Amino acid sequence: MSIISNCTASAIKKAASVLASGDLVAFPTETVYGLGADATNKDGIARIYQVKGRPSDHPLIVHISSHTQLDKWAREVPEYAITLAKTFWPGPMTLVLPKTKLAQDFITGAQDNVALRVPSHPIAQALLIEFEKQGGLGIAAPSANRFGKVSPTTAAAVESELGNFLNDSDQILDGGTSAVGVESTIIDCTQDSPVILRPGAVSIEMIENLLSIKLKSLNTISNQIRVPGLLKSHYSPNAKVFLSGTPKNGDGLIALSNIKTPEGVIRLASPVNNDEYARLLYNALRQGDTLGLLNVYAVPPNNEGVGLAVNDRLKKAAR
Repeated sequence: MSIISNCTASAIKKAASVLASGDLVAFPTETVYGLGADATNKDGIARIYQVKGRPSDHPLIVHISSHTQLDKWAREVPEYAITLAKTFWPGPMTLVLPKTKLAQDFITGAQDNVALRVPSHPIAQALLIEFEKQGGLGIAAPSANRFGKVSPTTAAAVESELGNFLNDSDQILDGGTSAVGVESTIIDCTQDSPVILRPGAVSIEMIENLLSIKLKSLNTISNQIRVPGLLKSHYSPNAKVFLSGTPKNGDGLIALSNIKTPEGVIRLASPVNNDEYARLLYNALRQGDTLGLLNVYAVPPNNEGVGLAVNDRLKKAAR
């Protein structure tokens, strides 16, 4: 395994050839770092599951370079999904759509739909475009961490989490700290109207304003679609996470900057707003583990904007 800090055009070309050969490349996106493989290579995809320790029926998100590539992977795309794609791609949004034959069962968890995303991080974009130039059709990439654990937002976190599981021929592309910090909004587009399955930086308010509709509440529909991040326990550090109560001496604390730190408590993050809370959250949880803390207390933000996604991740970490 090698970490590439200077992601030049030649380095991106090499990384695309690593993917084409069936090996893995961890790369930055604006949400979190992904662990990528050729989305049409069954053996490469199997290695993602092996490295992550991920259940084989848990589907992956396929990353493509543009909404113009949508019809290769998806069929029966509703008009509202096209509107969402044209508005929020590239960006932190994943659409679940009926799949074409290109999306095989080893990607979809044997479901009749496929999850698709166009990331906006320039390194992710460059990698996808170069991979397509070399004949690739998409990069499957879950978060680059062990299954159920805290997602990485830096290349160093990827190395710490997966370094012992990657091969010498695999690569990690270093693109700095992820700007959003929590995983993409996942939207079910297999029905007459969209349903948010996992909240993210593309908020309910943004979608409702764009489509001039009122979305149903999260997960109130009897949903049978399996997508990443729906397990009750997920995004979990080694420390126990509490969302209420008072931290004691030696405990960790994550809270907005206007909340004071009790004496003897270790402050892990002091975000000034919900966007910064999302950006700092996973690094703060990892820092707690690095310090060997047994307990981390998090004061949840309000649900405005990405705050809903932050609370979703906190609740699952606390389980």
